[in-house]
Amino acid sequence: MIKGSIVALVTPMNEAGEIDLPTLDTLLEWHIQEGTDGIVAVGTTGESPTLSIQENSAVVDHVVKTVNGRVPVIAGTGSNSTKEAIELTQAAKDSGADACLLVTPYYNKPTQKGLIAHHTEIAKAVDIPQILYNVPGRTVCDMLPETVKELSSIENIIGIKEATGDLVRGKEVIELCRSEDFQVYSGDDPTAMALMFMGAQGCISVSANIVPKIFHDLCRFAISGDKEQANSLNEGLVILNKCLFLEASPIPVKWALHAMGKIGPGIRLPLTPLDEMFHDYFRSTLEQAGISYT
Repeated sequence: MIKGSIVALVTPMNEAGEIDLPTLDTLLEWHIQEGTDGIVAVGTTGESPTLSIQENSAVVDHVVKTVNGRVPVIAGTGSNSTKEAIELTQAAKDSGADACLLVTPYYNKPTQKGLIAHHTEIAKAVDIPQILYNVPGRTVCDMLPETVKELSSIENIIGIKEATGDLVRGKEVIELCRSEDFQVYSGDDPTAMALMFMGAQGCISVSANIVPKIFHDLCRFAISGDKEQANSLNEGLVILNKCLFLEASPIPVKWALHAMGKIGPGIRLPLTPLDEMFHDYFRSTLEQAGISYT
């Protein structure tokens, strides 16, 4: 079972927006040393919408080879085209990924029947563990708990990244889909601890890009029910979590990692670098968190 702090990893790029594989390798080694429990390669935080199919598959393949079984690698293979999602998912399986993360089809606004058909088709086509991803604030497509329950009966659909930030919704999904074979993961850092107290088995996290060890420890304490230790760590993350969504993700997290000297400045249009009006505030937040920056 995949559990704990699973980083929704950024895709490092140079100033021209080209993928920087040597920096990606350094980033992966840092995460493994810091205790990150799993890697999501080319999820939406990894700018999957602006990577070509060939780039997506190449990055996943590179991450799998670099990680070399030390932690699980989950490939972001979702698309608003079922056919394209199958192609990406098959490529991830061929590369040796441990699982795939499939966001609900964005912009298309499928019905619940359409969501069931979409994910069922992908699960049938590619025999690899698959994690659903519901983030209606970005996709304008909401996978309802009853739909999650129906899809959870498919053998290779093993979990959901629940990113609504609605704890009532999250609890409902956990209770409806309670099973050793299906896990709920938080996809909303500010409410992740609370959802883990309710039974979620980890968080697919943006904040873990910046503070991997702290987020690993937070997940470990929250999953085990150690509320005192988890709350202590979570209190220190409140302002950082807020900063990482000052603008659309991954704009802030890539800016912070660049300021920390972890990656280059690159980000792909239509996203642009973090507005200068936020720089001083973000630097002061990093300082409060004890994070070195330039």
